[in-house]
Amino acid sequence: MVVRVSWRQVHAWRMGRQLLDPVGDRPVEEIVSRLCGIQAQVASSAEMAARVRMAASTPGVVGRALEDGRLIRTWAMRGSLHLLNPADAGAFLSLMAAGRSWERPSWVRYFGATPEVMARLRDAVGEALDGAVLSREELIDVVVTRPGLEHVGEALRSGWGTLLKPLAWQGVLCHGPSRGSRVTFTRPDVASSRWAGMPEPDEAAPIALAAYLGAFGPATVDSFGSWLIGGWFGKRQLRRWAAALGERLAEVEVDGEPALLLAEHVDELAGAEPNGVVRLLPGFDQYVLGPGTADGHVVPPARRSAVSRQAGWISPVVVAGGVVCGTWELDGDVVRATWFAEAGEIPRGAIGAEAERLAALVGRDVRAEIGLAPG
Repeated sequence: MVVRVSWRQVHAWRMGRQLLDPVGDRPVEEIVSRLCGIQAQVASSAEMAARVRMAASTPGVVGRALEDGRLIRTWAMRGSLHLLNPADAGAFLSLMAAGRSWERPSWVRYFGATPEVMARLRDAVGEALDGAVLSREELIDVVVTRPGLEHVGEALRSGWGTLLKPLAWQGVLCHGPSRGSRVTFTRPDVASSRWAGMPEPDEAAPIALAAYLGAFGPATVDSFGSWLIGGWFGKRQLRRWAAALGERLAEVEVDGEPALLLAEHVDELAGAEPNGVVRLLPGFDQYVLGPGTADGHVVPPARRSAVSRQAGWISPVVVAGGVVCGTWELDGDVVRATWFAEAGEIPRGAIGAEAERLAALVGRDVRAEIGLAPG
């Protein structure tokens, strides 16, 4: 029998699974694993995404975890820079590599690097970073001396990392410790003794899908594919990967919509009690990015442009009852929250309490100012 639940129950369950209600005492690497990574192109947002899920923390938790190899930083889902736990990073990266984007004619035409050039680049970078940490320029200086790679220096200097991302997905490189404002690169096995390697895609898929459903379920396989990299994988491939979970997978109905969940979580979801818990989440938070800003159950469609802004910027959000009900920004010592009028009465006390919690995280007194977003 298919279990039927409401979206309000789903939101309450997800808030718990994503360590937002209640906030706990897990170490940062466990938080990152639970969230299937934390987007990290904005370092301060990544740090905040971890710390808002900790009852007690000190600044620099991410940096310390990177230093001692409990985390790695690399290009992963959607081509974005992420923090990943090296113990399970390979499963996500393997699926990214399985898309073989760098072999597609459109990619070759746009970026001018054939699959043969990319294979040479992979080998050259892997050898250069064997036991080493190199800056971008140091790495380029080595690579362009290799036959057939003399012309790739300019492309490698791009801050977007277009030619390097496929190498990250293949487990050939990740980011190393920064040298001031300079980026460095190394190999995952150099960055962390906990690096578990790269499973084959068919072995990686059930691991990654189970992790995704454990944080963002109930969900469809299409949602999983979009979270990974949009439309790279066809429905047949996604369904085949889901089928590999076998009896571990269950179907539920969420207000009449069919979705998938791990069977071990069905009873817990069915017993979830909706609530109005309020959280201030930083920009690029996984609570929003996991289902995606196009998911109208999390981000009201009329407010998507307030959350997903130009140049790929994802706003800090006010979440109430598991739904995005506003945005916020820290302006000096003021938390300026903008509440969506259609979300109902403003929970001023709860937002004020969250501002106090934010004050503890940033290490200074702040006060909340709350306004209404234009209709």
